[in-house]
Amino acid sequence: MQRYGARIWYFPDGYLPEKTGSGPIEAHEALMLLNVSTVAAEVLLDFYFSDRDPVKGVPVHVPAERVKALRLDHPDEIGGVTIPFLTQYSLRVRASVPIVAQFGRADTTQNNLAYYGCMGYYADESLGEKGN
Repeated sequence: MQRYGARIWYFPDGYLPEKTGSGPIEAHEALMLLNVSTVAAEVLLDFYFSDRDPVKGVPVHVPAERVKALRLDHPDEIGGVTIPFLTQYSLRVRASVPIVAQFGRADTTQNNLAYYGCMGYYADESLGEKGN
């Protein structure tokens, strides 16, 4: 059986840009979750901060063979979690089936728009990662 993706992903560099300017693109960060499986993915998001306790176990449902994009500056899309602007945070993504996860940031705080996207570090389940 060929496997696509991983069940555990890490993104260490979250830092929501401020919403400045009046251009057509709004500053934000997003998490994209791709489920190519024929089974729905039940995903748990864990948020880690440098200055406070983590928020763990935020549920997200990703239907089979679908992609779900979550705006991390929209609390209603991430279980009511509010991430303050200009605050360092990291994410752990835990899924019930292998998925592909990607993180992106659109930064409009300067004259030139900056967009950055990155694949996370995924855990090798054979090393015993339990996702606790």
